[in-house]
Amino acid sequence: MPLIAPSLLAADFANLRRDCERVNDSEADWFHLDVMDGHFVPNISFGLPVIEAIKRHARKPLDVHLMIEKPERYLEDFKNAGADILTVHLEASPHLHRSLQAIHSLMMKAGVALNPHTPVNLLREVLPMIDVVCLMSVNPGFGGQKFIEQTYAKIRELRSMIDASDSPAKIEIDGGVNQDNAGPLVKAGADVLVAGSSVFKAEQPRQAISELKEAG
Repeated sequence: MPLIAPSLLAADFANLRRDCERVNDSEADWFHLDVMDGHFVPNISFGLPVIEAIKRHARKPLDVHLMIEKPERYLEDFKNAGADILTVHLEASPHLHRSLQAIHSLMMKAGVALNPHTPVNLLREVLPMIDVVCLMSVNPGFGGQKFIEQTYAKIRELRSMIDASDSPAKIEIDGGVNQDNAGPLVKAGADVLVAGSSVFKAEQPRQAISELKEAG
């Protein structure tokens, strides 16, 4: 079964503690937290104070996805805020090898995210250092977008690369994930499914998480 990481970007921020408890009490595996700066992506979400607040209530790992410029400046800050897995974008990280080393030195798992247009073979030289590869299956910056079908081919290519290397990397899919495509995504090689709207906009979020788990 895949790991399920509900994206709190789609949660009700007026009832954030309630939605954290819903994730705690569900079959979900991680909390997925999207940090946006309004520069790397055309939107602003939340930052360190909100992550610190979520950490006080979360009983599962925090999977923090930095959609920000110059992420290397803030690695220790996000560790101190409560991140367990910290993902930076390849497109925002000119010294990616150094950033991955720094994340590991802070005792976090290291992730690398790729935008839809970015080929997976650009990760070949650093793949053994990566714990999570986050493939964006929508253009980053906004929730509720339609899934990009080309993602399946990228998953299969990346799975072949990982299987041929010594990499521990899990393949995470972020964007447009729902109960209909969860199964095909896992069949293609995905390990972790990030789901926002399909969880928090559902009438029964815990049931929606269970359905994603079973669909995979």
